[in-house]
Amino acid sequence: MSRNLHEGHREKVKQRFIEEGLNAFEDHQVLELLLFYTIPRKDTNEMAHRLLEKFGTLESLFDSKPEELIKKGKVTRNTAIFLSMVPELARRYMMLKQGRKPVLDSSSKAGQFITTLFIGKTYEAFYVCCLNSQNQLNYAALVHEGTINEAPVYPRLIVETALRHQASSIILAHNHPGGSLKPSNADIEVTRKICDAMKTISVSVIDHMIAAGNNYFSFAENGLL
Repeated sequence: MSRNLHEGHREKVKQRFIEEGLNAFEDHQVLELLLFYTIPRKDTNEMAHRLLEKFGTLESLFDSKPEELIKKGKVTRNTAIFLSMVPELARRYMMLKQGRKPVLDSSSKAGQFITTLFIGKTYEAFYVCCLNSQNQLNYAALVHEGTINEAPVYPRLIVETALRHQASSIILAHNHPGGSLKPSNADIEVTRKICDAMKTISVSVIDHMIAAGNNYFSFAENGLL
């Protein structure tokens, strides 16, 4: 009897999603629904509450690496992988929505694209967006992943990346996981060095953008390029 009640509850939650979407769900209910697909015969409501208590927020949970979910959340490897895929899938979906070769011919278009690159990244990373002569994206190359507050980037590596992906111009992009959009002195200095290096191969640096969440800072817009 209890099994039938349990299956009936799951069916009601699924039907509610079909009819109302996730906007009608509380965070623990979103997590409960997701856990249906890796935990077939347990009460996932209780587990959802426990995981949110452990990780604080749904965002923090999704941003956690599989090994952290296993160790801290006491979940199976399958569940850990499934949950950590959420931000990766969101990033892939948002990039696909912009097209395979989006045209990044304005700061707003470039800003929208580069904030997508950093969805789910809780550590600092540095990308080089290689554009063709029509300002279409050839390739967004991840050239460095650093610590939470440091990403040393080497001009020679940027030059090699631009040549490899046949760039007519490039946009530099990195994130500030702490939330500040203000460029550091190191950000400004490394940008100057990269611009000097790119001149040797006649490839222009049209912008350097800093992403923090859904917001961005453009060096070009702020007269720093």
